[in-house]
Amino acid sequence: MEGSSFGAGRAGAALDPVSFALRPQTLLRVVSWVFSIAVFGPIVNEGYVNSDSGPELRCVFNGNAGACRFGVALGLGAFLACAAFLLLDVRFQQISSVRDRRRAVLLDLGFSGLWSFLWFVGFCFLTNQWQRTAPGPGTTQAGDAARAAIAFSFFSILSWVALTVKALQRFRLGTDMSLFATEQLGTGAGQAYPGYPVGSGVEGTETYQSPPFTETLDTSPKGYQVPAY
Repeated sequence: MEGSSFGAGRAGAALDPVSFALRPQTLLRVVSWVFSIAVFGPIVNEGYVNSDSGPELRCVFNGNAGACRFGVALGLGAFLACAAFLLLDVRFQQISSVRDRRRAVLLDLGFSGLWSFLWFVGFCFLTNQWQRTAPGPGTTQAGDAARAAIAFSFFSILSWVALTVKALQRFRLGTDMSLFATEQLGTGAGQAYPGYPVGSGVEGTETYQSPPFTETLDTSPKGYQVPAY
C-alpha cells in the first residue's frame, strides 16, 4: 500500500519493476488493456458486413452504425486510458506534492468509475442490438466477432469496477491523517518519551532541586520595622 498522505513521504524512492508489475492495480490495468483490444478489434476487423440489398457495408449489430461506433470508441478510450494510467503509476513515486498526488488519485477514481458505467451501458446496448439482428449470411460470418465484443464488454465491467475499488481504497488511505502523523513522528500512541539522562547537564526528576534563592529569601528586609500607629 502507498501509505498515508498518498505516499508523499516516499517520493523519490527507486521503483522496483518486479514489485510494480505484481501490484494488483498494475495487473488490473493490463487485463483491462487486453479486454479493450478484444472489444474494438473484432468490431473494426469484422464488425461491418455487406448488406443484402447492395454492396455497401453495414454494422453487424442490427445494421446500427451507432452501436459499432460506440463499441470502438469505448474500447479505444479504455485502451488509451490504461496506457496513460500505467505511465502515471510509474511516475507516481516521483511526485513530491501531496496536492498533485491527491489529484492523480482522484482522476483515477473518477475515470475508473465513469468507464465502469460506460462499459455497462455498452454491454447492454450491444447485447440488445445483437438480439434484434436478423439472421443472414453476413450475420453468420461476423457472429463470432460480435459475440466476442459483447463478452469482453462484460469482462471489462468487472475489471474497471475492480480498478474503481482500488482507487477508492487508495484515496481513503491517503486521507488518513492520523496514520500520517504516526508515521512521521515514529512514536505510537501511548508510548512514553525517554527522559534526560542523569549527568548529561540536565537533571532528571529524581534529582530535582528547589529553585535557587528561595531559601534565603526574606519577606521583610533587615533594619526595617513596620511603624506602629
